[in-house]
Order: sequence, then structure tokens, then C-alpha cells
Amino acid sequence: MLLLFDIDGTLLITRRGGIIAMELAGRELFRPDFTVEGVEFAGRLDPLISIDVLKRNSVAQTAEHLNAFRDGYRRYLMHLLTHETDRTQALPGVHGIIPTLAKRSDVVLGLLTGNWPETGKFKLRSAGIDPDMFPLAVWGDESPHHPPAREHLPPVAMHRYTQRTGRQVARGNVVVIGDTPHDVHCAKAHGCRALGVGTGLFTPEQLMNAGADHAVASLADEEAVVKWLTTPAE
Repeated sequence: MLLLFDIDGTLLITRRGGIIAMELAGRELFRPDFTVEGVEFAGRLDPLISIDVLKRNSVAQTAEHLNAFRDGYRRYLMHLLTHETDRTQALPGVHGIIPTLAKRSDVVLGLLTGNWPETGKFKLRSAGIDPDMFPLAVWGDESPHHPPAREHLPPVAMHRYTQRTGRQVARGNVVVIGDTPHDVHCAKAHGCRALGVGTGLFTPEQLMNAGADHAVASLADEEAVVKWLTTPAE
């Protein structure tokens, strides 16, 4: 089994920490009235969010600007999460489920996230989650195509599974766990299963309507969630 977890809204929350950090970075780098208002964040890739945020503020989306914005976002996010230690919290069930799954020989734990690696790992550590418990990770800047899309990431994860284990994984034994329709859609686009988690902006019912194979209000019922995740597809 290959289990691919989203980060924000699924494993943890930062109480809009990422959004605040992007806005502060933009105000430092580009203009004092820089705003992220009206830009969609939930379930999207950080590289795409950055492009949209710069467009929103009439800033040219050059490589120089995008790289500076990425670095500024990292600096402000780290400062915010370091100094406001209660801002980042692991969501219910996470501290039980992840170590339980990590011990199983029939499971490879992974991340499939829109975050850049440097900020995604920092968020995890801020929530008391060791990134090393996920031996496989696909980050938001690792799409092999342009323009990038979340739907490009599951094949990357499956390829890395094969590189790691020496065997292929059946698509029905790959599960994407996430809190947005974007997570669901990227799984279903490749015949993978999707577990919707209603700890973000979307209810379990909305995630089921988006095509999830199963949805839960949270990961708090650890035994039931682990059982569903580790039961092979029929």
C-alpha cells in the first residue's frame, strides 16, 4: 500500500499562517498594499498560488520575482510559526495514525502536497510531526509538466515507490488522503483511491460528491481510519 497524505488541513493547521506569510513577503518585496485577497489557496500548488498572487498585484511573474517571493514566504512563515508556537497544531488522530502506519511493513507512507519542501517540512516539524516518518514525498514544485497541476503528482509518487521497493504498486492500492476536492481529483485521475478528511474547508459530504471513495469528519477514529486505509482494493 502507498498512502499519500496532504499536509495543510489534513495533517495540521497553521491558522492561515501561510496566507499571512505570503502577504507579508509581497509587501516587503513589491508594494505596501500587496494583497492575497481573492486568490484560491486550498488544495493548490504553491508555485501556482505564487503566480496568481503576483498577477493579482500586477507584479511581473518573472523567475527573479518568483524566486524572491518563495524565499520571502519561507522567511516570514518560519518567523511566524517559530514565534507563535500555538499557531500550528496537528489535527485530531494524526499523532496516533502516522506512527502506527509507519511501523507497518505492508505500508509505504508518503506526502503528496502543494507545499514547497522547505516550508512543508517546517510546518510538519512545527506541529510535532517528523517529516522522516514519510520516506516518500512529492512536493508542489515537482510536477514534470508545465504548467504544473496536482494531477501530475500521483504518477511521480508511484514511480518513486517502484524505485524504493523494486516493485510496482496497483493503482487501487494507492490512497490519497486530503481535505479538498483537488486531492480527490488528483487521485481519481489515475485510478487511485481517495480518502476525504473534513478538517479543512470542505465537509465529508462535499468530498464524497467530489468523488472520494470514503470520507471522514477527521482522523480521530484512528482504528477505523487505519483499517480502511490498509484494506486492499477489491
